[in-house]
Amino acid sequence: MRLESISFTLNGKPYQLEVSANRTLLDVIREDLGLTGTKRGCEIGECGACTVLVDGKAVNSCLVLAPQVDGKQIMTVEGLMESGKLHPLQEAFLDADAVHCGFCTPGMLMSAFALFQANPNPTDEEIRIAISGNLCRCTGYWPIINAMKNYRDKLSR
Repeated sequence: MRLESISFTLNGKPYQLEVSANRTLLDVIREDLGLTGTKRGCEIGECGACTVLVDGKAVNSCLVLAPQVDGKQIMTVEGLMESGKLHPLQEAFLDADAVHCGFCTPGMLMSAFALFQANPNPTDEEIRIAISGNLCRCTGYWPIINAMKNYRDKLSR
């Protein structure tokens, strides 16, 4: 198997790795770098559990080959915390009871974070669209949507 040298920044920290050309970003994040917040779900880009940000855009890391992130900025759910404190978006999810089993939560958070980075005051419809690629079996989506609305409302104050 051919190895490729890649360099990228993950959660603010630079990395340089040798990876197989067919290795996914999800595999590198979880197996090589030990960051297990990004979940392995369907592995075909349908569930959103593996959502991370690549250069600020939400992507399914199971569909991104590791060599494609050479030179890129990557952020996982672990990157939301600052100095050991939860990000206000994470707190909004907790406050709205939007975390049940927790399996979808990292992907939901990353999709929500990408939305708020691009648009700090999204409409209700834009909030729903932003998480439309993330599946949840527990919450019925309303607590997640309410968490995002509450976060939006705090940003606009």
